[in-house]
Amino acid sequence: MVIILNQGNGERLNVLFKDCSFEEIRKLKSIKGHYWNVEEKCWTIPCTKMAIRSLFDLYEEKIQIDQLVIGVVAATFKNCSVPFEKELLESLDMELKLKGYSQKTRKAYLRHVQHFFRIFRHDPKTLGIIEVKTYIGALVDGNKISSSYINQVISALKFMFRYVLLRSDELDNLPRPKKKKSLPVVLSEQEVYRILKALDNLKHRTLLFLIYSSGLRVSEVVRLKLKDIDKERRLIHIREAKGRKDRFTILSQVSLSILQDYLKQYHHDDWLFPGAVKDKHLSERSVQIIFEKACLKARIKKNVSVHSLRHSFATHLLEGGTDLRYIQALLGHSRPETTQIYTHVSTKSLGRIQSPLDRLMGNNETLM
Repeated sequence: MVIILNQGNGERLNVLFKDCSFEEIRKLKSIKGHYWNVEEKCWTIPCTKMAIRSLFDLYEEKIQIDQLVIGVVAATFKNCSVPFEKELLESLDMELKLKGYSQKTRKAYLRHVQHFFRIFRHDPKTLGIIEVKTYIGALVDGNKISSSYINQVISALKFMFRYVLLRSDELDNLPRPKKKKSLPVVLSEQEVYRILKALDNLKHRTLLFLIYSSGLRVSEVVRLKLKDIDKERRLIHIREAKGRKDRFTILSQVSLSILQDYLKQYHHDDWLFPGAVKDKHLSERSVQIIFEKACLKARIKKNVSVHSLRHSFATHLLEGGTDLRYIQALLGHSRPETTQIYTHVSTKSLGRIQSPLDRLMGNNETLM
């Protein structure tokens, strides 16, 4: 017995029965607003939370969801937990901890798995590759979701199937979307200067000066502690960054001077940039807002984020003659291919190339 829920006319959803007894079909008549669609020869229900919840209460594990209505079902059960959810998520979190995943990754994986099960609402043992493909297909059709996000969803579901449900080979051949190979948006040195000059607040200045001058990620700068600053050697110790790797990066003389002024004005014992909540560091979103306001004041027209300061740091080092291997170490990249992307946006080599049009016009001044 299978019940398939798919898209109707927008205001209604179609319910298709396969190999169902008359008694099972008759249950549908308890849903308010149901009726028989003569043209499509199927039962339909209103596209409302009440009707969808009623359908799942009646047939729960027997329902297959068409990917076109994933979003509707997701909205219906957004805040509704399922009976097995707590135990499943606890087991998943334990496995993630044992394998050394960071808190940020654990939180993301738990959210993806929770969302998946709240949509299908089936016993985990009854779910498999069909439901996963349906779910991923719905995300892809959404268009607004990045390939990186979808890849993380796939990784979360694969981890759950392999280490929690102990069905290791079931999702091995699940295809992943190709990553969009876009180049980073880089600010010119003059644009960076305008952004930094636009900052009046000392704490805000210190934050963005450190990000640009040391090539820090936002997650790294907000988690800096006083002990991470080596004033004598002019180095910053980044602890457990992306991939749980430690590294050292440079601390510029200008940033050190601003940092010393900041520490004289703000006396901290632990976090370099504490947040509003006691014993917590500043949130990443707060830094993003600071950067956005600075860009607005500096009249920056490019579509940039605070991470663009890190991209600009790497590109400006490359243009200044720094070897790519040193830039890789400063950024904490595992593979040189990741750092090599900055060669595509650097003007160091591109600026020396003469356009054939300039050469043509130079040799034929009469065309001007």
